[in-house]
Amino acid sequence: MLHNFTAKYTKINAGYMGQLIEWPDVITEGKDIEECRAMLRDALNEMVLAYQMQNQEIPLGNSLIEQLPVEIDDVCQAA
Repeated sequence: MLHNFTAKYTKINAGYMGQLIEWPDVITEGKDIEECRAMLRDALNEMVLAYQMQNQEIPLGNSLIEQLPVEIDDVCQAA
């Protein structure tokens, strides 16, 4: 059965960090977004196999992530 997981990518000094929203233990880094995505997919596959071998429950995916805009006044004004 196919499950979808939600990836979150954060720009870091070394490139990108990728983490799964539904399964925060699945986290990795890559020099660019493509490498990070590939490494995150590999890490997810490895975690699924490890959880299956240990008879642990695999977190379900299919989360919905939504960005909500908000206007914020500039609080960094010079004195």
